[in-house]
Amino acid sequence: MPTPKILVIDDQPINVQLLKRKLEREGLQVVAAYNGREGLEKIAAEKPELILLDVMMPDMDGIEVCQRLQANEETRAIPVIFITARTTKESKLEGLGVGAVDYITKPIDLDETLARVQTQLRFVAINREMVDLQRRLEEARRAATIGAVTQGIAHNLNNLLGVAIGYLDLIKVSTERPEQVKSCVTHIDTALQRIVGIVRQLSSLVVKARPPLGKSKVADLIAGGIARFHHDFKLAAPVEVQDSVPDLVVETNTELVEEALSKVLINAYEAYDPELDGPRPIAISSLLIERAGAGKFVEFKVEDRGRGIDAEVGDQMFEPFVSSKATVGVGMGLTMARHALRNLGGEVTLVDRAGGGAICTLLHPVDRRDPLEDAQAENFAKGLPL
Repeated sequence: MPTPKILVIDDQPINVQLLKRKLEREGLQVVAAYNGREGLEKIAAEKPELILLDVMMPDMDGIEVCQRLQANEETRAIPVIFITARTTKESKLEGLGVGAVDYITKPIDLDETLARVQTQLRFVAINREMVDLQRRLEEARRAATIGAVTQGIAHNLNNLLGVAIGYLDLIKVSTERPEQVKSCVTHIDTALQRIVGIVRQLSSLVVKARPPLGKSKVADLIAGGIARFHHDFKLAAPVEVQDSVPDLVVETNTELVEEALSKVLINAYEAYDPELDGPRPIAISSLLIERAGAGKFVEFKVEDRGRGIDAEVGDQMFEPFVSSKATVGVGMGLTMARHALRNLGGEVTLVDRAGGGAICTLLHPVDRRDPLEDAQAENFAKGLPL
């Protein structure tokens, strides 16, 4: 492990020499600077792990040096310990307010200073370990996701191709039975359409640009989503609508929202036991909500009374091809819905419903904001601090 490097910035050479001697005796590497400007140059060149910074210096004092460090992304994370003769509470608060992590008052107690330096260096080491761990976790998660997607693609396409090949074999032995051939062709067409759908969905997942926007009423979005649900999945299942803001107009991509709603509706429909012959209650509602600093959102909720969230896949419900269903060619509906809403600055979440079933919530922003406000809105949608 490399020796930690400490930068001491002080206009009094005697202070620099005392600190340098004490820290070097403890095996630390020390670099010296005798004014603020020289200190900034040394920081850029040496990239120290920790800075001991005198507050009261001519030309550029420690407060200004610290402010410049905080304004630079590359130096913001370097911990700064202020050294000063000022002992008032206001002076300490001023230093802490511009980004210092600790305060040492003059005359300097070398043993106390060493203890504080070692404490901050431990924090630096822990932070580096955490950053490295996070990086490795992200790499592992990315590899696992790629593996899951690859496995899911292979599984779904192999199953669908198996269906098509099976019906082609039936056609070969049924050339004298036109009705049988026609039925087989229909099944082959369905399998091929599902393959095309998987490829199209995978292509859309890699699109990062914000889609083109237009004006749509909330009522039209709900109606369009239900219509797609019925058409795409060849179902006539009733959907109860409770729309509290039907005339509200939002700036959106109609196709993406309707597609997301249809995916969530089919997920609700398939949440029931596949052997169920009776009705499968599904309800969709809309509500206008607002949070200070985040803006307004339309909250779409799709509720079912099915089996609820499978505990085995609960944490991965939004991963591609993760599904508790046995149906051929499923596993991307919730992934696509979340991807679509996030592209529009919203979010999709899924929770168990009290009394059985599940509730899927789609948040769609009403107000279009600048990039910073969009980030705040996205944080709100995800339940993160603004």
